[in-house]
Amino acid sequence: MSQDGVTVLVGTTKGAFLIAGGAGRTGWTVKGPFCDGWPINHIVGDPETGLLWAGGGGEWQGAGVWRSEDGGATWELAKLAKGRMDDWAAKDPQFAAMMKWTYQPLPFADQFSQIWSLGYAHGTLYAGAKPARLLSSRDGGKTWQEVRGLRDHPSAASWNPGGAGLVLHTILNDPADPQKLWVGISAAGVFATEDGGTTWDRRNRLSNTKPSAENSHPAAPRDGEVGHCIHNMMRAPGAADVLYQQNHHGVWRSADGGRSWDDITRGLPSTFGFPICVHPREPETIWTVPLNGDMAGRFPPGAAAAVWRSRDGGESWQAMRDGLPQEACYFTVLRQAMARDERDPVGLYFGTNSGSVYASVDEGDNWQEIARHLPTILSVEALDRR
Repeated sequence: MSQDGVTVLVGTTKGAFLIAGGAGRTGWTVKGPFCDGWPINHIVGDPETGLLWAGGGGEWQGAGVWRSEDGGATWELAKLAKGRMDDWAAKDPQFAAMMKWTYQPLPFADQFSQIWSLGYAHGTLYAGAKPARLLSSRDGGKTWQEVRGLRDHPSAASWNPGGAGLVLHTILNDPADPQKLWVGISAAGVFATEDGGTTWDRRNRLSNTKPSAENSHPAAPRDGEVGHCIHNMMRAPGAADVLYQQNHHGVWRSADGGRSWDDITRGLPSTFGFPICVHPREPETIWTVPLNGDMAGRFPPGAAAAVWRSRDGGESWQAMRDGLPQEACYFTVLRQAMARDERDPVGLYFGTNSGSVYASVDEGDNWQEIARHLPTILSVEALDRR
């Protein structure tokens, strides 16, 4: 990993990859796969120390979080829950020897099957699981505890799984207040805590000032709520707790920390998409990647790729296409597969289920493919060390 510059952290179905571009964000080089080829749903890093964490797993491997202290050269696994491999190995010494498996007590046994998301802030590493649980580590990912306040929420019995299951896929923090967190759960919606996770509010209410029309789609807004199938969410910079989300039925903005939501989808070519991205210094600048709908193939409208940008908080949108495929483009960009760095101008990065990573170093005006033929890309983050 580059010691000075931007490294794109890529989670895939066959391990983690690091794409380094140096201080100039050019000459990109790909390294990997890491993490023993585990499915990696999310990989994040700490720009201060260079520590990396990768969360993932599945029914075969079990669930865990990998940790690297040397920029990705070596990785150590904190395994949290067992998989089918553990059951087989426990009964078959030859299989155990082949897999280099030894018994170890696991803190969460068979309580969940995957780690889906990670978030690091104020010295605490958080992890979201499938089925939806929130974990925390205060020793850099070596040991873990559950944040029980979320699972004990009065609404928990009514949470319904999305297409990928009941997953906690988004974890946001307030840089100024370690007690404040937001999480996104498919398909239970947005939850927030202001006391470090002891108590949680469910925050899915539609705004009274800019209501959205209800319709027959199961994920559409209704009964005064925005719809619980949230796909991705980001917090805007500043102290105002402005949030944006892309959900199963549109793009939404909250000016009050998620207590109410306004529909800002108008001007986009569809209501469906997965990722949302926000400028690190301009709270009104956002990007998203619309797809043609959940029942129409989930690829770019017209089979022509575009990242759509708004400079006014979603009041208007502009398609950014230069350098992106404009014919026969049928890829999907998944919920965690888009990120930005903090440079000026901001760099944007997204990965596709067809194994390509695209980058723009001018806030979306122009794009280049910086990696191709990777496994299915599940997540993208940008680690910016200067």
